[in-house]
Amino acid sequence: MAEETNRAAQIAEPESYDWPALIDELNSLLRLKTTPIGMKLFRTVAEMEAIPKIRRPKSVHTTDQIVAQAARLGWTVGVTVNDLVSAQCGAVIGLHPQNEEWLSGNRMVGVWYKTPEDASAHQRAMDVVPHGRYTAMAVSPLATGRLNPPDICLIYGTPGQMIIFINGLQWTGYRKFQWGVVGESACADSWGRALKTGEPSLSIPCFAERRYGGVLDDEMLMALAPRYLPKAIEGMKRLAANGLRYPIPQYGIQSDARAGLAVSYGSKD
Repeated sequence: MAEETNRAAQIAEPESYDWPALIDELNSLLRLKTTPIGMKLFRTVAEMEAIPKIRRPKSVHTTDQIVAQAARLGWTVGVTVNDLVSAQCGAVIGLHPQNEEWLSGNRMVGVWYKTPEDASAHQRAMDVVPHGRYTAMAVSPLATGRLNPPDICLIYGTPGQMIIFINGLQWTGYRKFQWGVVGESACADSWGRALKTGEPSLSIPCFAERRYGGVLDDEMLMALAPRYLPKAIEGMKRLAANGLRYPIPQYGIQSDARAGLAVSYGSKD
């Protein structure tokens, strides 16, 4: 945790963000099909409800559905734990206690995991926001600037888009990224981990995210603190200038690779 905190501190928070410009650049570099959104936690419900054009659910939803309403429909939506269908949804974002009942995972036994021990091990492996700090959460398209700024950004994309985005993050201050796969409840791998640590967090969205959150079969999810977005965009611009850009053109599996490698991996001196 100390190592993650030190890494996050190396990238300073800008004084302000030009969200429309940043999202235009991101879309031009990656040709994203899904709207990049932000997520923000609030200490009070009143703070959440003060967000311009905020919508409040009229039905009970999963967090996946709330995220999808921002990413797929362009809505700004706010929730409390009472708007969410299960303890699992609320616990990941810190709105429900991570108590012994939750940690037992007993509702998953025989469904997702064979034994109580397996189910409990899964719950304890999840990255979650500690309970007691926040009472509400909101999501909104980043380009609106309504969360000003969000705690984290959520970007859906294909594996090809994700690797170019990661390459952009690694252009300067290189580091090896290491992520885990918790399996079911993979929102803990993305927004749970990013909210908890502030670090870039890539996930393979799980069954629930795809069934209830509209996540497409070819999509992955990157969650990260806003301060990383300008860094990734600048890195992708520099890579694009070197001919390393999305979409990645197919070279041909039987072609002589030497000419292509000379361009992509040759010296720029």
